[in-house]
Amino acid sequence: MTDRAETFAKVEELIAPFNKKGIALSETTRFAQDLEWDSLTVMDFVAAIEDEFDIIITMNMQAEIETIGQLVDAVETLKAKA
Repeated sequence: MTDRAETFAKVEELIAPFNKKGIALSETTRFAQDLEWDSLTVMDFVAAIEDEFDIIITMNMQAEIETIGQLVDAVETLKAKA
């Protein structure tokens, strides 16, 4: 399994408790539209991601991330810089 695939699998695992409707997840799943997350859910989820991967996702970066695939790419980039 590639690093990116492992990151996707971990992100998928971290989404599970927040995925109240049991939406099937993919690279193109959108947080706001598909998962219907509000800002509080997003903040809780971002905190879980930051803790899991030991990274900091800036507010500017958060504003640009709309899909799971974009989040995985951002996590991979931030891990490489750490």
